[in-house]
Amino acid sequence: MQSLERKMGGLDYFLLWAGAGVSLAEIWAGGLVVPLGLAAGLLAVLVGHAVGNTFLALGGVIGSREGIPTMVGLRPSFGVRGSYLPSLLNIVQLVGWTAVMLLICGEAAHNLVRETLAFSSPGLWIVVSGIVTTLWALGGQRHWKWLHSVSVTGLLVLCGIMTWVVLAKYPMKDLLAIPARPSEMALMVGLDLVIAMPISWLPLVSDYSRFSTRTGPCFWGTWWGYFVVSSWMYVLGLLAALATGAQDPSGIVLELMAQMGWVVPALMVVVFSTFTTTFLDIYSTAVSALNVAPRLGEKRGIVLGGLFGTLLALVFPVTQYEYFLLFIGSLFCPIFGVVLTDYFVVRRMRYQASELEGRGDYWYVGGVNPRAVAAWAVGFSIYQWALRAAWPVGSSLPGLLGAGIVYWFLSRLGPRSVPHPQA
Repeated sequence: MQSLERKMGGLDYFLLWAGAGVSLAEIWAGGLVVPLGLAAGLLAVLVGHAVGNTFLALGGVIGSREGIPTMVGLRPSFGVRGSYLPSLLNIVQLVGWTAVMLLICGEAAHNLVRETLAFSSPGLWIVVSGIVTTLWALGGQRHWKWLHSVSVTGLLVLCGIMTWVVLAKYPMKDLLAIPARPSEMALMVGLDLVIAMPISWLPLVSDYSRFSTRTGPCFWGTWWGYFVVSSWMYVLGLLAALATGAQDPSGIVLELMAQMGWVVPALMVVVFSTFTTTFLDIYSTAVSALNVAPRLGEKRGIVLGGLFGTLLALVFPVTQYEYFLLFIGSLFCPIFGVVLTDYFVVRRMRYQASELEGRGDYWYVGGVNPRAVAAWAVGFSIYQWALRAAWPVGSSLPGLLGAGIVYWFLSRLGPRSVPHPQA
């Protein structure tokens, strides 16, 4: 494994994950829990983020302590080759997220300026945003620190303006009077939709936590940065959707800002929130690819990730966003149920760095750990079963915990590895 420059502290991680939380997609997702009403919707947002962020920050502990990216961190549990399939799934997920974010940016930016800029088009904004975001990812951790210090601080000020605009238009007393529609959504389903968002970052959290100076500040910077700002965005979306019934509350928020003469600040929110969120997807696309094809090179992987995400954004129809979130949860909740159980319970927070490559203790059977794969399959089945049966406890936690419990049980049946020929 290559040596790392560990220069990121707690504030750096707070700003990094706060930047990830400032997102039109999160405002949009906040509108998904509107059937719960304001009180239950707020409960789902806060509890869901508290649960999901805890798993997110715990995932980051692995990268911080071991100095390895997320997909390499799957090798001790899934096997050296067993980590390849999750890596490929993660690449698909991250390219998809890049496309979603760029498309949302393109549509929102175009709607804000189309009456003043004759040459504006969603495609133009997608391409420009894709180029800038790719360059942002290429900057590396040396430049992320000051980029986020400036951009995220400015974004948080602008988010304060957005909040004031929404509450000025839709007072809380009026929103509290809007009845919930419990027949349309159970509380735990709403929790699933919230938990899925921080869980969706688990497959890349260690790509950034590996640069930390200390584990404790990294953990809490990650937890609080994403909790505060992502919850904030969800609540904004919930408020706007409750008041208007709109399926896209992010558009309502931006329209309100434009009506009050805040077009330029609204445009800055759109483009800079895209940069601070989507560069994570592009960078981690490359890092995940390196786990499978190390000769690709980080910079080449970043360029390809940005290119594919931008091209996909030009043709990708975002019509099933809720199902996209749940699908991510169904795949990665069980994976990280296995990984977190393996690291914190089975191995007691200790990996053997010398065994992460080649035919060592993490080779198992042909490079794959059948026990981890079996636990993953069981967890995925539990998730899908719980989702379709509408279990009152939801599906995210049963899928994650189920996979972890099965893996723990299987790990006690004998040696985790089998004899292997020396390379």
